[in-house]
Amino acid sequence: LITVLPVLFSKELRNVEAEEGGTAVLHCEVSRPDTPVEWRKGGVVLQPSAKYEMKLTGSVAELIIHGVEPEDC
Repeated sequence: LITVLPVLFSKELRNVEAEEGGTAVLHCEVSRPDTPVEWRKGGVVLQPSAKYEMKLTGSVAELIIHGVEPEDC
């Protein structure tokens, strides 16, 4: 029997401020390195695009939002 431990947040997401039209970087840290992370907005999974860039380095996941708009809050 193999038991897989759940992936937990080591450092949770925090609010960031950005100027309209600028770039915002959100990041969190998970308990298991290289675990795929889904970024969501209003229940919809975000996909990589010119607006959204996702990075995963070890246990740190980043969401970079380019061209920030008020609707991104």
